[in-house]
Amino acid sequence: MTDAVLEVEDLHTHIRGPAGTATALNGVAFDVNAHEIVGLIGETGAGKSLTAMSILGLVQPPIEVVAGRAVFDGRDLTTLGFDELRQIRGMQIGLIVQNPRGALDPMRPVGKQLADVYRVHQGGSRSSARERATEMLRSVGIPDAERRYNAYSYELSGGMAQRVMIAMAMINEPTLLIADEPTTGLDVTVQAQILDLIKARVAEVGSSVLLITHDLGVVAHYCDRVIVMFAGRVVEEATIPQLFDDPQHPYTQALVASLPDRSQQDEVAPASGLPPDLFNLPDGCHYAYRCPHATESCRTPVPMVDFDGGQRALCHFPHR
Repeated sequence: MTDAVLEVEDLHTHIRGPAGTATALNGVAFDVNAHEIVGLIGETGAGKSLTAMSILGLVQPPIEVVAGRAVFDGRDLTTLGFDELRQIRGMQIGLIVQNPRGALDPMRPVGKQLADVYRVHQGGSRSSARERATEMLRSVGIPDAERRYNAYSYELSGGMAQRVMIAMAMINEPTLLIADEPTTGLDVTVQAQILDLIKARVAEVGSSVLLITHDLGVVAHYCDRVIVMFAGRVVEEATIPQLFDDPQHPYTQALVASLPDRSQQDEVAPASGLPPDLFNLPDGCHYAYRCPHATESCRTPVPMVDFDGGQRALCHFPHR
């Protein structure tokens, strides 16, 4: 019996436009288990945020999920209607976005926005919702929470606005939290505070986390397991020790070699090169055009190779 909270299976998402169809997600598959923090990493354009939006039913034309499943609590989220998804989002699945100021309504006090999220899913009186919202503001480290309840988003610093988003995502104690680059634009000290706060809150509630990031340092300090994406595919899955000590896919090896303390000592060249053309992806391995080990075999369908300890890599020649 699986203990997976979320099971993503063969997810395909396309973006249609005048220039053709971009195959942005190409068979994404991974699980998030109970009480686990899973990092989703990869360069810009790898499909990390689009994966989250596709799972949550937040894509709109010209973007479309064309195949695959995202099973949560026994239900395939890709088949649910707007009203069903709305009941799940904010209640069973919380979302922290990259830009808190863009997500918060600048015309309404932040406390009232938290209270609304609580009442939509839990019901109750306005006073009880206000009490719960104030409690959540206090729990995420916002000083003078009673006064800040009536503050507007433009009156808050970036770090404070992100704390409000964490409170909003966690107010109904979700089973799963999706955090999409939650520290983008924040200074290093505030980044650490925010990530520590997320980890503490999900541990208290018992939630699982899908943490989308491009920062391997964040992955090393906060995640239990990591999913590596390139060109809309999962190219490697590993535990943290496996990722840093024995990466199997050439792209993962290049990412690890890009770390400041590794680039001078590893034989693998740091990650470089232009992103792939999603309108014209090659057959076989999508990374072959940047891979130093590529051969003619890489033009053929690529196997997902399993290793000990649950590690796997999408490569003809892993750990070459």
